[in-house]
Amino acid sequence: MERKKLKPAMVVVVLAVLAITWWLENRDSNDAPQADPPAKTRDPGRNSGKTPPQASPPPTQRPSTGAIEKAFRAKRSKVWVEDEGKIVHLLPDDRIAPRHQLCLVDLASGHTIKISHNVDLAPKVPWRKGDSLAFRGRFEWNDKGGVVHWTHHDPRGRQEGGWLRHEGKTYR
Repeated sequence: MERKKLKPAMVVVVLAVLAITWWLENRDSNDAPQADPPAKTRDPGRNSGKTPPQASPPPTQRPSTGAIEKAFRAKRSKVWVEDEGKIVHLLPDDRIAPRHQLCLVDLASGHTIKISHNVDLAPKVPWRKGDSLAFRGRFEWNDKGGVVHWTHHDPRGRQEGGWLRHEGKTYR
């Protein structure tokens, strides 16, 4: 008799633990970080996000670190990356909050990724097809090549966040 009373209680406890774990992983799914990024990288055009973008030196052509390609092959997400490439396609903006500006970028390696830039937290970028774009953000795996988001400042001020650099200006 004792055993039957314990079983429903254990089921409730297990379900509660699973629900809390899921909530902690997804509570900031509206483009907020769920893992701390690696050590901060120096961003000469760093901007608090509260003011218009600052002028910064244009991105330099440097070889990719391969972090995006490695994360894609391993089907890893929540990986902070920094790279640059050429905008090959402009996608329609997401118009439902949080709103995002979207494009596809070809990297030097030939890998194509989607950039998802939150324009509710950072200024919109006046990009055009064929433009160069440098970025820092969080890579999320998908079977189409992956998405880099979190290309803006951290509105809570807990971490560095990301950025986009286009035609000498940094957008955070």
